[in-house]
Amino acid sequence: MSADQYQRTVNSLDKDIADLEKKKAAADKKAADEESKANGISWSKNASDSTIKSKLRQIESHKNAALRAQDESAGLQKKIADKRQKRNDANARLQKEQEREQKKQDKAVKNMRRAYESRIEELEKRNTPIVQSVEHSDGQPDPEYDVFISHAWEDKKDFVDELVDELKKAGFKVWYDTSGIKWGDSMRQKIDEGLSHSKFGIVVLSPSYIAPDKYWTKAELDALFSLESVNGKMLLPIWHHLTKQEVMAFSPIIANRKAMTTATMTAKDIAGELALLKKAETITEE
Repeated sequence: MSADQYQRTVNSLDKDIADLEKKKAAADKKAADEESKANGISWSKNASDSTIKSKLRQIESHKNAALRAQDESAGLQKKIADKRQKRNDANARLQKEQEREQKKQDKAVKNMRRAYESRIEELEKRNTPIVQSVEHSDGQPDPEYDVFISHAWEDKKDFVDELVDELKKAGFKVWYDTSGIKWGDSMRQKIDEGLSHSKFGIVVLSPSYIAPDKYWTKAELDALFSLESVNGKMLLPIWHHLTKQEVMAFSPIIANRKAMTTATMTAKDIAGELALLKKAETITEE
């Protein structure tokens, strides 16, 4: 079972235990009420035999009702104990599975970082700029992109698709995984190519992007930082549904950079800012 399946089992058992405890509390109250009613029945010294017999039957009825409620409470307590044991077992398996999955993710991140570092070291040794035109086997050069978009897939419909459209309208050549990766391509290889052939790297920071299980986005961000340090690529952050404190907790370095934010800017506004930045760089180069 996966960690999600174990978590669902634990949640289901927690609900069952809560429901059983509620029923047990009601049974305990019923038992106490019936005992109280039995103890509250009395008769005077001058009461007739028929009255006394009637009172005794009432007492017996309340006592029996109290016993039935006590039996019900005891049965519920046994079910609660069984559920708690199952819950503890499921939670123990959940923790082991989470540790296993975390180790797997950590290993994947480590391998990806090693691959990026090896690639950068190789290019440094050649003293070759990372942004360059590379020929395919068919003789056609790889396109050089203006922008690489690093994002979490959860943010595509919410923001990133619109941003890509606005950037393209502004004349930018954008590397985006929906168009840059085709059926049968190696995802890591194509992302490597997109990163190394883009002038700017836009990072859409969001709760999904910085989530602990997002090792792929962290690898992309590490690669962008590395590429920036090698050949001066510009890393441009966008805050999407994040506060300054949340970004600071994720990365103090990136939090100190000037960033665009979707809280006050539209995708069109951000594309316009990048157009101005590109124009300024073009003037500087000339």
